[in-house]
Amino acid sequence: MLTYFLSTLAYIISIASILIIAYGVIVCIIQFFRNELGRISQKFSKKNLQRMRIDLSAYLLLGLEFLIASDIIETVLKPGKEELILLGVMVVLRTVLSVFLNKEIKEIVQDEDNANPVK
Repeated sequence: MLTYFLSTLAYIISIASILIIAYGVIVCIIQFFRNELGRISQKFSKKNLQRMRIDLSAYLLLGLEFLIASDIIETVLKPGKEELILLGVMVVLRTVLSVFLNKEIKEIVQDEDNANPVK
């Protein structure tokens, strides 16, 4: 009974992670096309592109967090060598991706701050 519940929970969390990532991609695609259409009306902005990158990064990181939670539950249910290796690889990849995405986000924010100094 508990095993079935945890399996179902892991599956639901996996689906949620996919939906979060897909939603983030859809939102960013819509923002991208709006910004590109702004070229016609002279409302195009590179700043908007940077914000889209930040938004997409946030959705990706959140989706990856959910995927790792799902993998942890699955590893608890099936604590085999292969599952532990897979979980370790996922955590390492997510951590590396997170570090680089956070670094990039900080650089974008710093560039925005440098471009718009407070008087």
